[in-house]
Amino acid sequence: MIIAGLTGSVGMGKSTTAAMFKAAGAAVFDADAAVHALYAKGGAAVPIIQAGLPEAITDGAVDRAKLSVIVRKDPLQLKVLESFVHPMVEACRKAAVKKAKADGVKVFVFDMPILLETGGEDKVDVVIVVSAPADVQRRRVLARPGMSPEKFEFILSRQMPDAEKRARADFVVNSGSGLETAREQVQIIMKALEERA
Repeated sequence: MIIAGLTGSVGMGKSTTAAMFKAAGAAVFDADAAVHALYAKGGAAVPIIQAGLPEAITDGAVDRAKLSVIVRKDPLQLKVLESFVHPMVEACRKAAVKKAKADGVKVFVFDMPILLETGGEDKVDVVIVVSAPADVQRRRVLARPGMSPEKFEFILSRQMPDAEKRARADFVVNSGSGLETAREQVQIIMKALEERA
């Protein structure tokens, strides 16, 4: 089995691309979905966050909007948060890899927005970066509910520049030219990965 790390900055179309890999037969582990589960009511991260940041909890779950405000005001809180959430996500990923191997999956895609920022490329065989022109990215992100230019700039400040991500990639999917073009690129990458596996 070959493990591919799928990454891309905010608004680049990574989630859509991950769905294309899944449709093409890859097993996909979504790090964001794992975090959502950890933050949901009954999630493993809730008691820890409640102990340190009780104001971020609403109805027994982590309120991501409140948490976002807290970590923007105090970046140190973000480091503390990541120090225990990242190992929890890693444990979920390891379990997913084990299951995929047992199921005989050829290509496992680890979908993680901050793969390169956290040294995650050491845990994968190849890195796939989803990219689009900056104007397309900005338009997509600012169209999201609750998004502001300031919030967009804050998110970008935490992410490696797109050009650097592309330079470190084994494969690049250009999502700026439409869904069909991106789907064709995914098919080509899948074929290459299956041959390697």
